[in-house]
Amino acid sequence: MTEETKTIREMCEAFEVTPRTLRFYEAKELLFPIREGQKRLFTKRDAARLKLILRGKRFGFSLEQIRQLLDMYKRGPQQLNQMSKTYEIALDRLSDMERQRDELTEAIDELKEQIEWGEKTIAELQNQPRDGNS
Repeated sequence: MTEETKTIREMCEAFEVTPRTLRFYEAKELLFPIREGQKRLFTKRDAARLKLILRGKRFGFSLEQIRQLLDMYKRGPQQLNQMSKTYEIALDRLSDMERQRDELTEAIDELKEQIEWGEKTIAELQNQPRDGNS
């Protein structure tokens, strides 16, 4: 191993992923490690791509969206086009995440109301005189 490449174990440790995850991204053609027999060596480019893949997953992008973003950077010096497309995709994802957050906030508020109602109902039932016929 050189400073220019990392083994699968080193990549797993550096990015807190499993070998299976790395193999999955390789099979999906998102990572392109150097193959030496059964050994995989990951370049700095692979490490940068994995960082972007994991960030994209954390933000909720699909693998296809991540692939499209990564593929833009293979096309050459079209930085304005790349940044514009990345910006559009990020805005769309942000909008989706905010909508999901709002829906979740609404559901949480409704559940809290139901819990309050349940607490009051239980308290009222506990404070009612009990019928001796039970």
